[in-house]
Amino acid sequence: MPVMSDPITLEVVSKRLGEREVLKSVSFAVKTGDVFGYLGPNGAGKTTTIRILLGLLELTSGKANILGEDVSRDEARRKVGFALEQDGLYENKTAWENLSYYAWIYEVAESAERIDKVLDLVGLQDRANDRVGTYSKGMKQRLALARAMIHDPELLILDEPTSGVDPSGQREVREVILNMAHGEGKTIFLSSHNLDEVQRICNRIALIDRGEIKLCGELEQLQQEMSNREVVIETAEITSEPLFAELKSIPRLGLQEGRGRSLIFVPQEGVKVPEIVSFLVGRGVGIEGVSRKKASLEEIYATILEKAELS
Repeated sequence: MPVMSDPITLEVVSKRLGEREVLKSVSFAVKTGDVFGYLGPNGAGKTTTIRILLGLLELTSGKANILGEDVSRDEARRKVGFALEQDGLYENKTAWENLSYYAWIYEVAESAERIDKVLDLVGLQDRANDRVGTYSKGMKQRLALARAMIHDPELLILDEPTSGVDPSGQREVREVILNMAHGEGKTIFLSSHNLDEVQRICNRIALIDRGEIKLCGELEQLQQEMSNREVVIETAEITSEPLFAELKSIPRLGLQEGRGRSLIFVPQEGVKVPEIVSFLVGRGVGIEGVSRKKASLEEIYATILEKAELS
């Protein structure tokens, strides 16, 4: 059985533009089935990375592959669908005509069936014969996603797919992307400034700043690792003032505050959550729930960039 290659692999990729080193030994892999978020401030190197992946720019050094093919090869480009900030649509043509043109470019067999399928996938079948110039920004973005899917690629590369789209349109685009990932089984590489969007739909992320990867991994794990260890214990009743004072008098338990029936702790190193729960139960407190607060993607992003500024 042949060994399956990761959809995207970059190994110590560097890129110079004149005297400026835009990418500095960038390495990461996108796994099959990932919705992979690629984050970073303006000028960090996100667009340069995408252009290298699509064969639009040559790398200076290193190695970049798509599904086992070097990104410079035509075979690699045939295996990927993409939607960039410029949607690549012809506004004086209908949605059907746009997709028919791209189906011809990609030599799609039974193209009429495929056009119907992708229009249905993005929720535009009822507007198939309307000129794209009459579409809203969100509808154009959904049609751009349909265009990216027309040749049924294994991998999708999306650059700011909700840029300039209103909240309702963002939700629609996000639902299409999730359907592509989970319903159609596509691997998705998503570059975005919208941290809320990335947190909602991505399972793995990489953060690039000034051409260097600062963070890469499973989003859930990163959120746990970078949390402030905050523990929230929900109690059956509001904690009495004497018990609250007793908890505050034991610094290692790390009581921070009480909010109604919620007690918030940041326990010191070595203190386990069951110890806090046992203490409360021993004082006759009914426990209704215990949860750990995860760091938000916004908190992770700000922390990493702040560290980069200080280094």
